[in-house]
Amino acid sequence: MAGFRSLARQVRDPGCDPALRRYSLRKCLERFAPYGHRATWAHLCRRHGFGPEDRELDPARLVAALDELEEARAVWLAYEQEFAERRRREKHDGLRRPASVDDWHRRTWGGNGVARCDDPAVHPSEPLAEVLRRLIAALRAAPGAHCPVCAGTRIQHRPEPVCGTCGVTLPAAVLAPRADRARLLTVG
Repeated sequence: MAGFRSLARQVRDPGCDPALRRYSLRKCLERFAPYGHRATWAHLCRRHGFGPEDRELDPARLVAALDELEEARAVWLAYEQEFAERRRREKHDGLRRPASVDDWHRRTWGGNGVARCDDPAVHPSEPLAEVLRRLIAALRAAPGAHCPVCAGTRIQHRPEPVCGTCGVTLPAAVLAPRADRARLLTVG
């Protein structure tokens, strides 16, 4: 089974058949898909101007989509490295149980569904890396009343909070409790 970097090399290889290059990009999403596989593919298609079913794609568009995916993956891998170092320090200091803010990290191990969008047609329009940076920054800040990705206030509570504007399933730790959110929205 090929890894992300091996698949990325195939996407960039001008000697490969265009269909194989497209297939390799799709396979990259099995290794890292921040919105989930279908929503991440829809996002890359929309941002880089190709259709989800296009078979003969402009290689430059495929590479641009891969570049965006790789940048987001680099953001995620840096966060995972920082997380691992922090947990090592906490364990050394005797804190064996992760904090509630770490629930999000446990559910998104490996980077799949980091910013899950249940509806593939509804996802942020910003680059993937920017969305991940905003989520990670929100985890480091005090809980707020708005979606950290799009600043939307239409937070729907399904099993987990979901932004009704951008479609991202949000880590519970980035949102103030409902009563506090209502107060923050009327004051802010």
